[in-house]
Amino acid sequence: MKKLFAFIIPCFCMMAFMPLKKITGEKILKEMQTRYSGNWYNNFTFTQTTENFRNDSLVKTSTWYEAIVFPDNFRISFGELKDGNAMIQKHDSAFNFRKGKLIRKGPRGEDLTFLLGGMYFVPFDTVRTRMAKEGYDISKAHKSEFRGRKMYVIGSDRDDEKLNQLWIDKERLIVMRFVKYDGKNKEEAIFGDHKQFGKAWSETSCDFFVNDKLIQREKYNACKANSNVDIRLFDTDNFYHE
Repeated sequence: MKKLFAFIIPCFCMMAFMPLKKITGEKILKEMQTRYSGNWYNNFTFTQTTENFRNDSLVKTSTWYEAIVFPDNFRISFGELKDGNAMIQKHDSAFNFRKGKLIRKGPRGEDLTFLLGGMYFVPFDTVRTRMAKEGYDISKAHKSEFRGRKMYVIGSDRDDEKLNQLWIDKERLIVMRFVKYDGKNKEEAIFGDHKQFGKAWSETSCDFFVNDKLIQREKYNACKANSNVDIRLFDTDNFYHE
């Protein structure tokens, strides 16, 4: 019996000092891609009520019509399609149209299309590259809570670190929030009121903040997944607005 205890005690001591398996952003992203690759909807359309705020006061309300074809086609029509006012994102570029005429072309900015679905249609090496481009350190992650739900936080070791963070619902493995820092400025988005479409999800509300002040609130209506989306909506050479 003494020999048995002599064997067990060192084993427990070794277990006590064994390092816990480290959670990393890369592992979380791989888990997300494993769950949703092949299960995410290919396209999504919705009507959006957009509220703009300044100094905590509502200054404008408008209706936008939006269409996505993953991984990287996204269009917002500002008002009715026939008005010809739109923004189209394709690949790494953004195109702005007014009354049917191209007025600006430039690089794509913050790519929510990628974070909110596009990542499930590309190889993981592309996900890794894009996360680095967006400023997320995927070697870091920690666990937290947000609005009563358990979260993985990619990009930092603590909530209060001023590092770019991507907040992931632990159970559903979907993006709930991002926080980004640019010098003295803080940008934040919160995605809520999620609805399930097949085996995938979509937020139906979004709040955007700059330096902790609400600047835009979005509500989605008439949401449709895997519908018949007219691919002409994303043609920037022959702008479609009929």
